[in-house]
Amino acid sequence: MTFLFDIGKVILDFDFETSLARLLSPGVPAENLHELLGDKDAFERGDIPLDDYIDQALAALGPDVTREAFEHAWRDIFTPNRPMWAEIERLSEAGHRLLLFSNTNAIHTPWMLENYEIFARFEAGTYSFEANSMKPEESIYRQAIANHDLEPAETLYIDDLPANIETGRRLGFRAHQYRLDDHPAFESWLASELESAARSGTFQVP
Repeated sequence: MTFLFDIGKVILDFDFETSLARLLSPGVPAENLHELLGDKDAFERGDIPLDDYIDQALAALGPDVTREAFEHAWRDIFTPNRPMWAEIERLSEAGHRLLLFSNTNAIHTPWMLENYEIFARFEAGTYSFEANSMKPEESIYRQAIANHDLEPAETLYIDDLPANIETGRRLGFRAHQYRLDDHPAFESWLASELESAARSGTFQVP
């Protein structure tokens, strides 16, 4: 079977504000950080080029912040979700096709793929900053379908946000809204889906 995985709050937990707040120069108001993060969606949609967003960040955070320090703090927001990593490893070893589907940006994506070994289990991905579209907009889902030759009815989609799940289900995906504080609910859903697929012959579980 094919699995389409969100990254944030599914494979990795994250906390932007704690990491970036450490960078604020003395006397710089916290509102500057909130304004910077307010433009994050435009950056992740690809509407703001990488260098422009970094320039904006340096101006917002104050004169003591270097590009290197900002990029380090921007990346230093993640915590592995180990229970999900274990599930991904089992799915990969069982021969399932694994794909990524994320609202993300040009700083995070190459760094995450290189530095977290779990992403070696994935064949490919569709990312908002390359698609110029963000979940829950239909455009990025349709790009994922085309990019990876997906049959939504035969694709299990995991995401943490209700609006994203709603679009996925509307387009025919078999979707689960994931919660970090309720991983067992995912395990139950997954077992049911795999059992159903085995019965129907969609995928023969080894």
